[in-house]
Amino acid sequence: QVQLVESGGGLVQPGGSLRLSCAYSGRMFSIYVWGWYRQAPGGQRELVATITRGAMTNYADSVKGRFTISRDNAEKTVYLQMNSLKSEDTAVYYCNKSPSYDFWGQGTQVTVSS
Repeated sequence: QVQLVESGGGLVQPGGSLRLSCAYSGRMFSIYVWGWYRQAPGGQRELVATITRGAMTNYADSVKGRFTISRDNAEKTVYLQMNSLKSEDTAVYYCNKSPSYDFWGQGTQVTVSS
């Protein structure tokens, strides 16, 4: 059974940085477009970054210039480097392929607060 396991979240002050990781247990990692999504309290899940098979990236306007998505096909892992964090980045972060599976991992909580 395919699993998605996110890690790396935590509590950070505004302006700080975090690096999220997502490990994939399936066999087809390298062929998929991968994305990082987030869901803030009371909000809907939104897609914030994607990376293609050829490592082309795309970002939501709200994170452009601050977040960087990357992938390691050999390790079947997707990363999200988050810099210059703001309070509005507070959310549970999830990874999934794009379009997504109909299941999700447990996510990793990111809290930006002083």
